Amino acid sequence: MSEASSSSSAPSNGPIQHQVVRELDLAESDAAADSLALAFAHDDVAMYFVDTNDTERWTDQEKWDMHVRIMRSIVKAHCLKGLVLTIGPNHDCVALCGMWMINRKLSAEGQHRFQKEFLPLLHQTKEEVLESLDNESWYLVYIGTKPASRGKGYARKLIEHVTKQADDQGRVCYLESSNEANPAIYRKYGFETEKTIQLTRGPKPVEMEVMVRQPVRKFNSDGIPANHRVGPITKLV
Repeated sequence: MSEASSSSSAPSNGPIQHQVVRELDLAESDAAADSLALAFAHDDVAMYFVDTNDTERWTDQEKWDMHVRIMRSIVKAHCLKGLVLTIGPNHDCVALCGMWMINRKLSAEGQHRFQKEFLPLLHQTKEEVLESLDNESWYLVYIGTKPASRGKGYARKLIEHVTKQADDQGRVCYLESSNEANPAIYRKYGFETEKTIQLTRGPKPVEMEVMVRQPVRKFNSDGIPANHRVGPITKLV
């Protein structure tokens, strides 16, 4: 499978600037999406909507192009209604916080999997797990590092950036992990597995671990929690 290039229009002030987590807007959405496409090139869930029985005659390039278009659509949606964060000189690691956007560019089976199976499953599971906290949580939809940029601490800094804000607001963090190696990493940052869910329309079930992180409570000098929740998040949905 060929790889899409990922150019950067990010401001650069040298190595220190590249270690700073920053928020993106639409002008950088495609570059960020191309990085996510590389990060999730071999992810079973990401490819679940592309490798379907009605795309068997598609070339690897056609499937890759669809994968990239999906990522670009999702990142654009989060720039408009959500939060897109990045770190590194070339959007090396990208995180999306917010909601999924329904994509209508898939094949018929891919669209069915996305709209009729995937989205309802994620929505129902998140409601069941978080209950009354569902609308007041930080939802880490995507976090991915380009293969060439792994091992540099980018993902750690993005995760810590999100969890710090969640702690300051006294809110839980929520994510679904589609890579069996990642839950152990997320546990280092306080996430715990609540349940495992499956996508079952493909030739083999695709599993995701649903993980939640409780906020670390902070107290003022009087012993009163300083990070109590004060209402729903306005930046995230």
